[in-house]
Amino acid sequence: MRTIIFTIFFYCLCSQLTTARELVDQAGRTVDIPDRIDRIVSLAPSITEIVYSLGSEQLLVGATQYSNHPEAAKKLPRVGSYVRLDIEKIVALKPDLCIGIRDGNPEHTVKKIESFSIPVYVIDPRNLNDIINVVEVLGDILGAAQQSRHLVHEMRQRLSSVREKIATISHRPRVFFQIDAAPIITVGNDTFIHELITLAGGMNVAAGPEPYPRYNWEQVLVLQPDIAIVASMAGGHTPEELKSGWMQWPQIPAVQHNRIHVVDANLIDRPTPRL
Repeated sequence: MRTIIFTIFFYCLCSQLTTARELVDQAGRTVDIPDRIDRIVSLAPSITEIVYSLGSEQLLVGATQYSNHPEAAKKLPRVGSYVRLDIEKIVALKPDLCIGIRDGNPEHTVKKIESFSIPVYVIDPRNLNDIINVVEVLGDILGAAQQSRHLVHEMRQRLSSVREKIATISHRPRVFFQIDAAPIITVGNDTFIHELITLAGGMNVAAGPEPYPRYNWEQVLVLQPDIAIVASMAGGHTPEELKSGWMQWPQIPAVQHNRIHVVDANLIDRPTPRL
């Protein structure tokens, strides 16, 4: 009788340990997500931010380099950069789940992590609706649905407020957004930064099918942007160096009218609620 009871108990215990939900991530991959998640490794700084914004930071046992927001995230064990993940460190942390990003984490690395029976849920936020969807989905996965709904409501309210403010504006300034300095890299249509420019009342002069096209200064001269927005630390340069690159071209309207704006790259390059 004791043997039977022990066998049933052991079977029930194992069933609880192996229970999982089958979900399709934003990369179109089927992933078995454990019903109980106690340990998470974030594979990109933006994911770390979202987990904190959901109030689920107690689950984080590791994060990638440059996971620096909020301040507490700096204390998390590092697992390499999001493009060069340290598989050995990730496995040693024994996560129940890794959360990765398609635009950054190499596919072969994700598969390698999964070969150790560690599920990886991949997000792929291309626009603001995708970012909202990520917050909703991760809120569900991490058991933070209530906080997720609150965040999503705030995000939608802010977007609505911006749309109302520019609804009656007819003039749309020509905007060039610079991600990197050497070579000059900007943004095309299939990016959330393009959507931000458009929603804020601007016209992206580099709009086109290429998400992150490269430009030289002669091509920028032809575009004649009214405003240049430059991500801070582009190419490792200081804000003064980034501005001086533009100041050598006084024939550009943005230079003529002193409309070269260096913005916090961590704030505007990451697909998080802070956008």
